[in-house]
Amino acid sequence: MTDERSRFETSRRRFLAQTASGFGMMALADLLGTKAVAAGLAETAGRGALGGLHFAPKAKRVIYLFQAGGPSHMDLFDYKPVLNEQHGKDMPASVLGTQRVSLMTRDKGRRTFGSPYQFAQHGQSRAWVSELMPYTAGVVDELCFIKSLQTEPINHDPAVTFIQTGRAITGRPAFGSWMHYGLGNASKDLPAYVVMISGNADQPILSRYYHSGFLPSRYQGVQFQSAGDPVLYLSNPSGIDHRNRGEIIGAINQLNGLQLAQSGDPEIEARMDSFEMAYRMQTSVPDLMDYGSEPKEVLEMYGPDVKKPGSFAYQCLMARRLAERDVRFVQIFHAGWDHHSNLRGAMKGVTKASDQPSAALIRDLKMRGMLDDTLVVWGGEFGRTAYSQGNDLNGRDHHPRSYTIWMAGGGIKPGITVGATDDFGYNVVENVIHVRDLHATMLHLLGIDHQRFTFKNQGLDDRLTGVEPARIVREILL
Repeated sequence: MTDERSRFETSRRRFLAQTASGFGMMALADLLGTKAVAAGLAETAGRGALGGLHFAPKAKRVIYLFQAGGPSHMDLFDYKPVLNEQHGKDMPASVLGTQRVSLMTRDKGRRTFGSPYQFAQHGQSRAWVSELMPYTAGVVDELCFIKSLQTEPINHDPAVTFIQTGRAITGRPAFGSWMHYGLGNASKDLPAYVVMISGNADQPILSRYYHSGFLPSRYQGVQFQSAGDPVLYLSNPSGIDHRNRGEIIGAINQLNGLQLAQSGDPEIEARMDSFEMAYRMQTSVPDLMDYGSEPKEVLEMYGPDVKKPGSFAYQCLMARRLAERDVRFVQIFHAGWDHHSNLRGAMKGVTKASDQPSAALIRDLKMRGMLDDTLVVWGGEFGRTAYSQGNDLNGRDHHPRSYTIWMAGGGIKPGITVGATDDFGYNVVENVIHVRDLHATMLHLLGIDHQRFTFKNQGLDDRLTGVEPARIVREILL
């Protein structure tokens, strides 16, 4: 991988040195209508570092519906009747073991908290789903439930950082950045890695959760805003039209191209890319956001909030429209799942916002023939405890040792459940799947060998899955 990357970067520098004004010419060529020139330069700029895939991919793109805060698996998908039988009693010491717990419950009693919601089995797969997720229950035969996912951090920030980047420490590339770096950008008019944020919560969604880390900054995620310009500063200032802006960008990038040819500084290249992408998005983004051509029945499928910019329903629809336009990685951060108290009331609100749009996205992709090559992931940074936080039996603490996510499409077996927890949903008793295993499997579906996909960082060949063991979870693959 190191030699491939070196050849890739050398060829880029040679190209820029020979055509110092090349990137500026791309914007100008577009304005002048010389599409062949513009397309050729865009293809060079969008090529991934891998050059070629390690094996045939099952997925072309990823849509990650990240439920920030830690959804309670025992109240959604991991049915545990024993919890209800033991409700209000002290958790057995044999179940608790010596596992690390958070400071919020470390020195307090731990009383078993049975789920207040009814469960039923659905579909031919007979998957258990609670009454909180009736729309998801309707698509269970398209889903693969993983009930034995395990992470390491016990608090939100390091846990989100861990599942996003493979490490609990900051400064590392997010999965979407790795994907953009390796595969390049398949869309000439939109970013390869798009992020949207919805929901309300005390835990903020930080930009470093979708940052490029030690990769060049051109690979970081681009956030689409919920109000105003979808992308900051996308609109032209007063007195500047689209042609004027193109000419300005062309002139600036001619100068940047000269400097880049001399220095090879990737940050100059990233700045040039951002200027040119912003120019192209002035046309592509308004078209993306205009859902007026969507059939009424499709809009209704996503639910009543689909026309509210910033809502999870709206963003799920946008995710499908972005996928149609060859955006490789779309991530929606839906906050509001951190239920240390008032679980009975708060869970109803956040599941109402998430359930129908998530299921609609699966149906919509399948209806358009896109589910087969689109990998959809739904889940948070960790699960919740089987015991209550507080004496009112109405909240759950953080629990990294076991939790549930679901996946669909993109080479995933539909209608199956893998892994299992004990009768309390507290410990994995069958098929531990670590976050690193999840990352390795997702890369595999994209045609990438996680062990061979590296980037030289501080003298080492660094990779998403690190040096610790990571396996491909083949039992969930078609």
